Amino acid sequence: MTAPQVVVHRDKELMAKAAAARLITRIVDAQAARGSASVVLTGGRNGNALLAALAEAPARDAVDWGRLDLWWGDERYLPEGDPERNVTQARQALLDAVPVDPARVHPMPASDGGHGSDADAAAEGYAAELAKAAGPEDHAGVPSFDVLMLGVGPDAHVASLFPEHPGVRETERTVIGVHGSPKPPPTRISLTLPAIRAAREVWLLAAGEDKANAAAMALSGAGEIQAPAAGAYGRGRTLWLLDRTAAAQLPRELYPPASA
Repeated sequence: MTAPQVVVHRDKELMAKAAAARLITRIVDAQAARGSASVVLTGGRNGNALLAALAEAPARDAVDWGRLDLWWGDERYLPEGDPERNVTQARQALLDAVPVDPARVHPMPASDGGHGSDADAAAEGYAAELAKAAGPEDHAGVPSFDVLMLGVGPDAHVASLFPEHPGVRETERTVIGVHGSPKPPPTRISLTLPAIRAAREVWLLAAGEDKANAAAMALSGAGEIQAPAAGAYGRGRTLWLLDRTAAAQLPRELYPPASA
């Protein structure tokens, strides 16, 4: 487990722009080192704000978009093209504006796809796709993602792993169907904590006053069953990207003076 690093930005707009710049650098470095890069995207207001900022960043052209694999940490199990699906929002915010290789964009299945209404079978299908992409040196049957991004909910959930929900207790599978989600829609697909922890870097994004309690709880020693965000960490680095309102309840030792 890597100790979390906390970076606090002045406001959510600056956080999105700075996170986008940080992501560009990380992708370029990974492509220089290994020829390609692998990133797990997140939805929600902060994830989509980052993607929109990335689309507007002049430095985005430093990325070789044809050598980038894109995955998702969770998805609402809705029909293809539904505006609530994370992949639909990602296409609108960024992907339609950059020359990604369609074969390297890996959305989670939709409810009108080959698995029909069976979210568990769809989750198994995504797990198989991840396993196929994993190399012999990768961990937990998933690729060693260079960056895996997660939004943090007001209840400290990440992906579609909710406090006290069965999914947060999963230790074997990499992808699960989520049923009875406390946040609509009730049926979802999600990576599990073991899959998340296989990433080289995990970035957790939280901005807004409604995220302050969740960030403080997750960063102050809460267990992952009560605060799933506390169980999300990378093999090499765990980075919390916050704005000042989300950081308002953090212990002073976690609120570094050098934050932007």
